[in-house]
Amino acid sequence: MAAGTKRRLQHWQWMALILAFYDAVVVNLSFFLALWLRFDCNIRSIPEDYGLAYLHFTPIYMVAALLIFWRCGLYSAMWRYASFMELERVVLATALSFAVQILGSIPFIIESSDEFWHMPMSYYFVGIMIQFLMILGARFSYRFLLLVKDHRVNSDVDYHPVMLIGAGAAGRAIIREMKRFGRGHERICCIIDDDANKWKRNIDGIPIVGGRDRILESVERYHIEKIYVAIPSAAAADLQEILNVCKETDCTLKLLRGMYQIVDEDRISVRDLKDVSIEDLLGRDPIRVEMKEIYDFLNGRVILVTGGGGSIGSELCRQIAKHSPKQLIIFDVYENNAYEIQQELLRDHPELDLKVEIGSVRDSRRLRQLFENYRPQVVYHAAAHKHVPLMEGSPAEAIKNNAVGTYKTAYAAMKSGVERFVLISTDKAVNPTNIMGASKRLCEMVVQSFDALIKAGKAGELKELCSHAPAGEAWETKEEPHTEFVAVRFGNVLGSNGSVVPLFKEQIAQGGPVTVTHPDIIRYFMTIPEAVSLVLQAGTYAKGGEIFVLDMGSPVKIDTLARNLIRLSGFKPDEDIRIVYTGLRPGEKMYEEKLMEEEGLKTTPNHLIHIGNPVPFDERRFLEQLEELMHAAYDGAPDLRARVAKIVDTYHYSE
Repeated sequence: MAAGTKRRLQHWQWMALILAFYDAVVVNLSFFLALWLRFDCNIRSIPEDYGLAYLHFTPIYMVAALLIFWRCGLYSAMWRYASFMELERVVLATALSFAVQILGSIPFIIESSDEFWHMPMSYYFVGIMIQFLMILGARFSYRFLLLVKDHRVNSDVDYHPVMLIGAGAAGRAIIREMKRFGRGHERICCIIDDDANKWKRNIDGIPIVGGRDRILESVERYHIEKIYVAIPSAAAADLQEILNVCKETDCTLKLLRGMYQIVDEDRISVRDLKDVSIEDLLGRDPIRVEMKEIYDFLNGRVILVTGGGGSIGSELCRQIAKHSPKQLIIFDVYENNAYEIQQELLRDHPELDLKVEIGSVRDSRRLRQLFENYRPQVVYHAAAHKHVPLMEGSPAEAIKNNAVGTYKTAYAAMKSGVERFVLISTDKAVNPTNIMGASKRLCEMVVQSFDALIKAGKAGELKELCSHAPAGEAWETKEEPHTEFVAVRFGNVLGSNGSVVPLFKEQIAQGGPVTVTHPDIIRYFMTIPEAVSLVLQAGTYAKGGEIFVLDMGSPVKIDTLARNLIRLSGFKPDEDIRIVYTGLRPGEKMYEEKLMEEEGLKTTPNHLIHIGNPVPFDERRFLEQLEELMHAAYDGAPDLRARVAKIVDTYHYSE
């Protein structure tokens, strides 16, 4: 501080001095009033010995009480926001000063009188009660006056009426915060809760008007503009039903997610309310996985993710990085995506031993070099062409990249001693009507063939596929192959590359129209993190040869999905944003299936993950056909679909 500069007291310090002066008066006055009341409100009736003891001890008590109040924080608290904690402080300060009053006054009464050794008992109890009420009243009346003032100010300005759904712990926390701090002129006008025991009652003066059947009526009655849903413990089906009702209104929707927020009610904040996303309207519980199993499986291992820059591959890398692998290798043909996930992981996990390699799963030499250099123990094979209409126009590329690329990667994994190989498959592989789905079924047959021949001790029948010149010297191995091969099959992934959701969002942002192929087309959906957690869980359950399938609940109409997205974006379908039906695209199904009928289902420890029984086929004949198909694809054969249909007998295509 510069010389000569005067230090000015802050406003709160002035208030603290005023309170201290007030307290000094109160602690003196309280016990005088107690003595006065004890002797019939007549000063002349007070015995001289009591009066002298009071006068002699009061200055000492005043100083002691003020020191106690200061140490208990009564002069540093923000009484504008006084709560139960501040009440506790006043009670503690009162108890300590009461002890000082009793013990400290005894020597003075003994000194003043030979007859008495303490003041009248009513003096102590009535005095401390008057002191407590006056100390507490002054502080909490300050908050009360400010609340009255704020209420008058708020009543003169426009506010946004809010409906709160949920009168439980989370809902009460939201009310408390909005009452305490205010929220941009927002005011909760009514509460909805399905517990009939709470109806016609209120929380902080806000009426609980009824259950979910009163939502639409109450929105109109109270002119609601915003709806806050604070029921994080609700089942997915109940939450979906409530949100479906809410989105019929024109209100802005906010949702409090996660049971974890109930653990500490005081930590729940209005900031935790998030916009309702399309995932919230799927109507099923999120996938739960046993993270300890995944950690034990991945911890300390060398992991390779092919297609690691894609939407599924990059999320695989994110979750694997959290489980302390010895080394993580990202392999991708597209350097931009690989670079993005590399920078993200380096930023979030600086301790991670991360390697990024560029190359294609079609290149046998590159794969051999990759596997020999790093010797991965677990491989997640996510590299694939996935876009149905584009693959319909380029069927050879689907075969070369998906089917042949999977074979070459699986062969390299087997030869280098990989412990487990996990293929990322799709529900489009079930009774496929497009070349992409058929190529993914070929991928499943590849891993099943590898697993079956290795278990039968006939891995020598698996040979290296080369579309051009041989890769060089034969790949000799000292040990018998022991790799376990499995596949994981799931439905459409929200937000992934090629998903309809990003397309719909882009169309909505441009003002429409939103294009839907058919009003009745349906799909199964899951989130990217759910899909990846399933893949990782499959890696822990795998024994070889399985096709793991997620129970994805009920399918969703794409038309309903589009309309929900439009509403969540603040528009009205067919009014603000038009929906146009364009017709099914080449190779597109009206609905997707999770399993072929022949496969059946087996359970796993996770009740949402099932295992399909493999459909039997002649592995040796399949491998011969696959090699022929590879050469046909590289030669540009015009009858490629027909060749695929001879191998995948469930593949039905139109000429």
